[in-house]
Amino acid sequence: MGVRGLQGFVARVCPDACQTVDLREMAEKHRIDHPDCPPVIVVDAMSCVRRWYTPESWVCGGQWREYLAILEDFINAFMAAGIKLVFYFDGVVEEKKRDEWIKRRMKNTEEIARLFQFMKTHRKQPGREMFVLPSALPTFTRYALKSLGQKTVCTLQEADFEVAAYGLQHNCIGILGQDSDYLIYDTCPYFSIENLRLDRLVTVMYSREVLCRVLGISLTHLPLFACLLGNDIVPESMLEGFWSKCLTTSPHRNRSYNRRANVLLSVANYISKIPCSCSSLKHLEEILPLGSDKTLLCRGVSSYLLPGQQSPWVPPNETNCQMLSLQQQSALCQDKEIFQLAKEQHIQSENYSIFNILSHGEIECSNSLEDDYDTEIPGQALIYRPVRQHIYSILLESGKGGTCPSVKEWFVYFGNPLKKPDLIQPVQPSVTGGTPNLKTLWLAKGPDVEKQRYGTFLACFHLQDEMEELQALEAPVAGFCCLLAYLMMQVSSLSLEDLNAFLALILCLKGKSAAQLTGLQLAQVDSRAVHLGAVLIRGLTTLLMANSACGFPFRMDDLMPWAVFDGKLFQEKYQKAHRGCSVEELLEGNESLYTPFQNLKSLICKICMAKNRTIQSRPRGNGFNTGREQRDFNPRFQQPHRSRVVSPYHNQMREFTQRHLQSQGKKW
Repeated sequence: MGVRGLQGFVARVCPDACQTVDLREMAEKHRIDHPDCPPVIVVDAMSCVRRWYTPESWVCGGQWREYLAILEDFINAFMAAGIKLVFYFDGVVEEKKRDEWIKRRMKNTEEIARLFQFMKTHRKQPGREMFVLPSALPTFTRYALKSLGQKTVCTLQEADFEVAAYGLQHNCIGILGQDSDYLIYDTCPYFSIENLRLDRLVTVMYSREVLCRVLGISLTHLPLFACLLGNDIVPESMLEGFWSKCLTTSPHRNRSYNRRANVLLSVANYISKIPCSCSSLKHLEEILPLGSDKTLLCRGVSSYLLPGQQSPWVPPNETNCQMLSLQQQSALCQDKEIFQLAKEQHIQSENYSIFNILSHGEIECSNSLEDDYDTEIPGQALIYRPVRQHIYSILLESGKGGTCPSVKEWFVYFGNPLKKPDLIQPVQPSVTGGTPNLKTLWLAKGPDVEKQRYGTFLACFHLQDEMEELQALEAPVAGFCCLLAYLMMQVSSLSLEDLNAFLALILCLKGKSAAQLTGLQLAQVDSRAVHLGAVLIRGLTTLLMANSACGFPFRMDDLMPWAVFDGKLFQEKYQKAHRGCSVEELLEGNESLYTPFQNLKSLICKICMAKNRTIQSRPRGNGFNTGREQRDFNPRFQQPHRSRVVSPYHNQMREFTQRHLQSQGKKW
């Protein structure tokens, strides 16, 4: 999160702390000074994804091949200068950040609601001022960079701490990101991603030393300065009275600055006058309204101390030990070999969400581009929950008997106020002979085990009877068909037109380059297709999770969106399908695709028929379903927008839950 207002303060009040630097020159100097140590920049990837995603289209589900090409160009620019990049991604949401995470999710929900209203009114994508990240962009960015040969690290704790620690320990030439916490850590230089000119490798370097000179404090003061301004540990609400006192006594108030800038100057003035000692910190803890926890300041200052660093504010025995390894005894998984393997795969960005479940039984999912007003399509969090329940059962081995712990889910969906996590009970998948244990799925070898992995994966999606036909398909197509068949079974409002659009997408995408997809132009954007695109993309992350849990029956690369999805191409196919265009037109006149199209369609319809689900034609004319049309079609839209705390999609989810319980042999 950083310190609110600090980045802007540096730009406006301390312009000398914003130094334009040439990264090529810095790399060359590093090579001269350290001939045995190549120049490395550590990248805070989570603060860069918004800058990296520059394709013109962003609402339709993602222009993944374009995005992959953009990332490759980014890497190549640094490689040409002889600079190695190491990318760090948040691997957890720490408990201390949960409230902030929830606030951001609620804010994103409001932004997405406005976005859908705009699309329904104008039938086009809005300007960049309403930009929302495509669903699951950070997740797939991690795998994209890995597929491009880059070192990617998924963290076990707060990403900015691990980034700062890596930069210091490996003598990196700098950190690339956009987080004011990097002004507080005593680590390598901090470079701005927002100001980066990739063509010239020129950017802004923020100087901690100049900032301290303007503030009248030393580098040692910075962690306390950050805490007294409010951060992830010390809430701003506790500091308002302290700020008011500082403002009344400070000689540095400036009427041309806003209140926040004057608060920063006043707090700096206050701490510049107190001795750098543990007793000074103790005194501050006594005078501040810290509630029942008087150690907040001490913990806050410690959180900025990297391994091997000390602070005069903190007793040596209380120095931060953040580089902790999660304790095996507190984890849900008690098998040391499995736990260690899951941890290594997590750090190396090889699995998806598995370690979070095995270590502390908690998982989260951010916002998706879903239309809360469309009651025909349940939230993706609810659509894929039965799959996750099977995954939890595989991971926590619920078939062994005894009490199986529930998993805490923090998933964004309509009607969920995120006051507390959903407690989700694992449900055993239907696997012939029983679910194999993790040691078999993850460690054993041989053709029989490979068959078990594939069968267990399919059982998560209720497709265990279709193994032979699915294995005969190319891996990306097989994974896509698993997902599509599951969606068609679970969401009764999906039509033959939707199925045709998805199948035309996967078949026509194969031969298209990033440049061809960039050139594709849409006359209009359909909001329901936007929603379906987001649901499908979240389904791909569910495939990744199941694949990781089952010992990788698929290569992860075969389940990536750039292998099976393109937002604009799906929009085109969706609109044509709902206008009643012929199969020939959907497949762009490519006769070689006609037979594969009919075969895949027959397979999915057969799977659905076996589950008593008949896919019906339901064309939507020009492909558009506006807010007014929805209200006319569905009387529930006669009401004003519903409160977020009411039960989501009541009738739809009643049917959804009834089907799920029946599939488990339970009564409704």
